[in-house]
Amino acid sequence: MVGISNFVTFLRNTESYRRDLRRVEYGDEREPAMRAFLERISPLTNAERITKPLLVVQGRNDPRVPYTEAEQIVEKVRANGTPVWYLRAENEGHGFRRKENADFQFYVTTLFLQQTLLK
Repeated sequence: MVGISNFVTFLRNTESYRRDLRRVEYGDEREPAMRAFLERISPLTNAERITKPLLVVQGRNDPRVPYTEAEQIVEKVRANGTPVWYLRAENEGHGFRRKENADFQFYVTTLFLQQTLLK
């Protein structure tokens, strides 16, 4: 849910008012050594190691973690042949707050778990 797939693109694309605070938290990607470290530990760099079905949930209007983070990991993991369910709400931000979306996410998560864990 609303996860970072690449720390460098996350820091570049998160809302500008959050960027300096996130650099303190994760590291400053403008420094070459830190950039290399962030790239190395990013899920996107290691996506070939994701071999189990993945459920990705993202709000299109998320100011914290841009939806492009979700789309990157979905594309890369699918390209590796791993099943990915991608649920993106066009009218949500960081997490699903609207009842209809939260309910839908609950049902999708239940179905995902039923179909992937009970096989």
